[in-house]
Amino acid sequence: MTDPIDFVETKKLLEKMNREELARKRRSRLWTPNEQQHDDKPERIIATPWAWRDPSTIPPRRWLYGKHYIRKFLSTTVAPGGAGKSSLVLVEALSMVTTRRLLGEPQSEKPLRVWYYNGEDPREEIDRRIAAICKYFNITPAEIGGRLYVNSGRDTPIIVAARLRDQTIIAIPVIETLTREIREKGIDCAIIDPFISTHDVPENDNGAIDQVASAYADIADETNAALELAHHTRKSSPGGDGDRTVDDGRGASALVNKARSARVLNVMSKPDAGNAGVEPNQRTLHFRIDNGKTNMQPPAENARWCKLVSVPLGNATGDEPEDWVQVATKWEMPGAFDGVTTAHLARVVAKVRAGEYRVDPRADQWVGKIVAEVLNLNLADEPAQRKVKAVLKGWYANEVLAKREGKDAKSKPVDFVQIGPGYEEEENGFLQS
Repeated sequence: MTDPIDFVETKKLLEKMNREELARKRRSRLWTPNEQQHDDKPERIIATPWAWRDPSTIPPRRWLYGKHYIRKFLSTTVAPGGAGKSSLVLVEALSMVTTRRLLGEPQSEKPLRVWYYNGEDPREEIDRRIAAICKYFNITPAEIGGRLYVNSGRDTPIIVAARLRDQTIIAIPVIETLTREIREKGIDCAIIDPFISTHDVPENDNGAIDQVASAYADIADETNAALELAHHTRKSSPGGDGDRTVDDGRGASALVNKARSARVLNVMSKPDAGNAGVEPNQRTLHFRIDNGKTNMQPPAENARWCKLVSVPLGNATGDEPEDWVQVATKWEMPGAFDGVTTAHLARVVAKVRAGEYRVDPRADQWVGKIVAEVLNLNLADEPAQRKVKAVLKGWYANEVLAKREGKDAKSKPVDFVQIGPGYEEEENGFLQS
C-alpha cells in the first residue's frame, strides 16, 4: 500500500488556496465536497421510470457473515472499551477466512479474503490476539492460506478526512489507495478498528461524520466488498449501568445512520448473571450482541452471547512471563429447562396428584415449592425463583399441568393445579415448547 497523504503539508497547501483556486481544482486529487462547484452547464439529472421486474430475477443480498457483513455496504459495531469488540471482529474475520463457523453464525461457504486494520494497537499486540484465536480454535496456517491481511496504524496511518477551518476535507488519494488495494488483493471484507482512528474531523459534527462514512460506503460499493467500522460508545453518565444501544455511539449519529447493519455489544448485567449462575467476578467476561433495532431485542435467554476466554501463548522468556490473551467464544445462556428431566416432571406430577396445590406463588401450598424441592433449588434465592416460575410457565403452556377453579377454606375462589392433557405426551420428551 502506498504511503498515506501527509495532512500537515496538505493543510498548509490548502491555506494558500483561495476559493477560486479550489473551484478550479475541484477535479484534482484533493478537493473539498463543501466547496461550491461552478459549472457553466450543470449535468442534467433525469428521473428514470421504473420497469416491472420479476422478483425471482432480482439478485439476493450477498451476506458474507451472519446478518451483519454484506457486500457493497457499510456495517458498524458499537461497544464500550474492553467489552470484547476487537476480539469479536477478529474471530469473525478468521471464520470468514477459514470457512469455519467459529461462533456458530451462518456464513459464506467460500473462503474469503479479509483485511483487518487496527488504528490504535501495535502490530505485536494484533499478532498476539490472532495467535490466541488460532490456538484456541486449532486453526492451522494452511486454513488461513494467505487470505488474512493485517495492518497497524502505528506503521501505516490512514487518515481519510480532516477539518480545515469550517470545511471537511476528504483525502481523495487515500480513498483511491484503499479502493485500489482492496480491488488488487481481492478483499471481500475490510474491518477498520476503530473508526475514529482514521479521520481527523470533529466526531460530534453530523455533517462531517456523514461525509467520512459516505467515503467508506463508496469504497464498499465500488469494490463489491463488505466494510466494517468498529466504533466506541460514549462514556456512561454517573450511575448509568443499563444496556447500551447503537445510539450510544460516540459523537454524531451519522455513522449509524449510514450503515446498512449496526449492532451493539453489552456486558452481561448483574440480573442476567444471577439468572445464569455466573459468578460476579466472571460477569464482565460475557457480552451480548444486539441488533441496532432497539425495540426488537430478544429475551436474554434467546440472545446471541459470547464469552471471553483467556488463552496462554506460551511465549515466556527468561525475563518475562507468558502472555494471556482473551478470545471471544460462543456462549449460551442457560435455559429454564436446562437440567430438568422427565424424571423430575414425573415426581412433580405424583405430588400434584397426591395433594392440593395452588397456582398463586403467594399461597402456602404453591406448586412451585414442590418443583423447587424436586429440582433441589432454594426459593430464597431470586434466580431459583425465576427458574421455577419459568419451568411452570412452560408446563402450563404445554398443558402438562393445568389450572382448575376451586375454593379455599374460606370459600374464596382460587386456582388449583391439576395434571393436564399434555402429560400423556411426556414419554416422548414433551417438556417445553
